[in-house]
Amino acid sequence: MESTRMLEKFQITQTDILALREVGGLLESTIEQVVADFYTWLEGHAEYGHFFAGNPKMRARVQASQVENWRTFFAASLDDTYFASRRNIATVHARIDLPNDIYHAGMLVSLQGIIKRLREMMPRSAEREQLESSVIKMVFFDTFLVTEEISRVQKEKVILTSNAMQQISTPVLPVWEGVLLLPLMGAIDSVRAQDIMNKTLNKISETSARIFVLDISGVTIVDTAVANQLIRVTKATGLMGCQSIISGISPSIARTLVELGAQLGGVKTTATLRDALDLALKEIGPGDPRNTTNRISPLV
Repeated sequence: MESTRMLEKFQITQTDILALREVGGLLESTIEQVVADFYTWLEGHAEYGHFFAGNPKMRARVQASQVENWRTFFAASLDDTYFASRRNIATVHARIDLPNDIYHAGMLVSLQGIIKRLREMMPRSAEREQLESSVIKMVFFDTFLVTEEISRVQKEKVILTSNAMQQISTPVLPVWEGVLLLPLMGAIDSVRAQDIMNKTLNKISETSARIFVLDISGVTIVDTAVANQLIRVTKATGLMGCQSIISGISPSIARTLVELGAQLGGVKTTATLRDALDLALKEIGPGDPRNTTNRISPLV
């Protein structure tokens, strides 16, 4: 099991688990004070005002929850319920964007409070040192579990945001029946280029478009890689019987394409999007019913 491997990695043995339960029994009557001391410490930091200012009920609720989390910690029942509780803590922290530094510093403060009370209850001995060692290992392990889950949740949020941005940043739009427009903005990497390819070809298949206008006036950098990606897109549209027009060719982009030796083949280019749409209408032809029916107002 993954949990077993993690325990081995952190050198947590059955002896440590039993030691943790023993410390939990010794500190049972002082756990609430340990948490209260943590909040006294937290009041001296800006995060306290951010999360609890003017909301004593929230503080009381969260404080009571932390007491229960520490009791779960000292129960040391490293089962599914325990791991689920740590994932829940991480989810809450990720949702409120709790800074990692305040979380780790807070765990250190709590650990120091636990060790202090343990030393007040027991004289210095090999047994007490063993108990302290076990508590420290388990605090590190517990902190790792929460931090790891926070990282996973944050990565999921980044992926979801990235996917949403891709949907927004690559809109293949029908401007007339038979004419598609893709206004590109920002940078183009291999992942986005593949997304452009997929969406364009799918839209051509759905609409039976004859003209595809690729506007690159908003592309920040046109280098060899970008030029090659754009050429690949236009070649693929050509294989589907759809003619491509690249608009937004500024003087700087034109010089770059020439210097790079980019071969656009039979792809037509224009300086402005308006010119490209005018050219698209001419390509469709005045006799084509698509030019006079189901017309959608152009975007320019």
